[in-house]
Amino acid sequence: MMPGNYALTIYRGDDTAWRFVLWADDAKTEPVDLTGIAVKAEVRDRSAGSVIIAAEITVTLPQTIDMVLDHDATRDLPANGRWDLQLTDETGLVVTILAGSVRVTGDITDSGTLTADAVEPEELAALPPARTGGYLLESPP
Repeated sequence: MMPGNYALTIYRGDDTAWRFVLWADDAKTEPVDLTGIAVKAEVRDRSAGSVIIAAEITVTLPQTIDMVLDHDATRDLPANGRWDLQLTDETGLVVTILAGSVRVTGDITDSGTLTADAVEPEELAALPPARTGGYLLESPP
């Protein structure tokens, strides 16, 4: 089975977090049981490229995965990359449930020591509206 497509949009140098709640059914009445499941996620410059960030992952049973990229880690991200989220059960079976692109917008404050972004202003206008109010908490559909 192919993983779901989920793009990450990150503002360089900021703490960013996502919450993924897993359901076994479309009606969202039966939670996926993550007991005994190891969860990891990485951001790379490209598929099979160098690991840039290993995300901090916290699992809250039965079915919630919190993923955090802290501000120190997001400072080193290139303008574009790839990521995925893998689950490994006790038998060693690996399943990637989400994967997608990573787009990083260059920051303004404290950006003097960082490499400039390759994103042009017209590309920024095409990004979805910013979400504010603390950490970004999202659940894929």
